[in-house]
Amino acid sequence: MSKAGMLYIDRNTLFHRMDGAAKLLLLAVWTVAVFLFQDLRVFVPLFLLGIIMLVSAKLPWRRIRLLVWLMIVFNVFNSLFTLVVTPAYGSEVTGSTTVIANLGYNVLTLETVIYVLTLSMKYMSLMPITVLFIYTTHPTRLASSLNRVGVPYKVAYAFSIAFRYIPDMQAEFRNISNAMQARGIGFGKGEGSFSQRLKHFISIAIPLVQSSLHRIETISNAMDLRGFGKHARRTWYSATVWQREDYVIITISAVALIAAIIARVQGFGTFWYPFA
Repeated sequence: MSKAGMLYIDRNTLFHRMDGAAKLLLLAVWTVAVFLFQDLRVFVPLFLLGIIMLVSAKLPWRRIRLLVWLMIVFNVFNSLFTLVVTPAYGSEVTGSTTVIANLGYNVLTLETVIYVLTLSMKYMSLMPITVLFIYTTHPTRLASSLNRVGVPYKVAYAFSIAFRYIPDMQAEFRNISNAMQARGIGFGKGEGSFSQRLKHFISIAIPLVQSSLHRIETISNAMDLRGFGKHARRTWYSATVWQREDYVIITISAVALIAAIIARVQGFGTFWYPFA
């Protein structure tokens, strides 16, 4: 778990300077606000605001593109699965039916398309802030920040280890994949049918899990040997202090969350069908 293997990208921007706990609170408030609503008129502005914040962090696209594409692909497959399995569900939500296509086993309605689009934008509005949090937060600083705001240091340290393990897992996956390809097992296009390649990818899971368990045991033994957990409190080599921008952003987030809760209680934010 070297420093080079971390997902953290060092830059001198507002989000890089923010305290880790403040960013975690911002992420939590953003997530709660998103799941309070089911309205495109909320999700589209949040998504655009998130994109602006992500661009302002000056993160190189080549470093974040894998996670971004994974989120987009998951979103697309989830949308297609919803359309295929429940093509008329939107009509049950809105109480109206506008048929677009007859699928044989059911009909695809415009209401369902709008519903799936709304659901997709709900997930997409979380994507920029999630990427921003992951790539601008130093694991050790996050752990020290969480500990300082009252989170037990054992729990805080678990966050740090989890963040550091993600790139190590990616590297291990590539190593196992390369080793299997050297033995003639194909993963690329044209190296077997889709089902065969999918089976080969699944076969990576067993050595990957075994390798992960070995790493966990190694880390656990090293921490035990150093007396981790013996004392009720601990100090941190790397720590940050809350600055004025941290308080400003958290205050704005708290006000926005209160406003969102009030709006939701008053009935705004249920599924919005623009053609009703």
